[in-house]
Amino acid sequence: MRRTKFVQYKRKKEGRTDYKKRLTLLKSGRLRLVIRKSLKNVSVQIVKYEDNGDKIMTSASSKELKKAGWKGSGRNLPAAYLVGLMCGVKAKKQKLNGLILDAGLQKLFKGNLIYCAMKGVVDAGVEVACSEEVFPSEERIQGKHISDSVAKEFEAMKSKILKV
Repeated sequence: MRRTKFVQYKRKKEGRTDYKKRLTLLKSGRLRLVIRKSLKNVSVQIVKYEDNGDKIMTSASSKELKKAGWKGSGRNLPAAYLVGLMCGVKAKKQKLNGLILDAGLQKLFKGNLIYCAMKGVVDAGVEVACSEEVFPSEERIQGKHISDSVAKEFEAMKSKILKV
């Protein structure tokens, strides 16, 4: 009788999924706040695990932000915050609460883009398990480190999102 070797999952072999980390997140039974960044955009999703596959409850991306009138970059701290805020407002309308962060294989450190997007979700009034220490400073969130025009546009966009 021939023995077969264990073959890894394709995504694990390619280094795209950490199944051990995913399993611990799924065992919690809570909704996941999935934040992903690409070269030009940021996307935030609230995902529920189901047996036949993950179900996206609500989502927002910097592409939506640009359609709403944002003229700045789609992948900086102010844009990430606004995308998180947009997703948080949608989640609040659907009464989604008690989220846990799923950052995937991305490296997390204090004040980075992932935590900035998470701060937007928290400021929208959605409960997320996190510490306040990891969020970036208000000046960086508003974009004052980039330019004053970005900070003005940020405030206008923030009020527009919160009115909806």
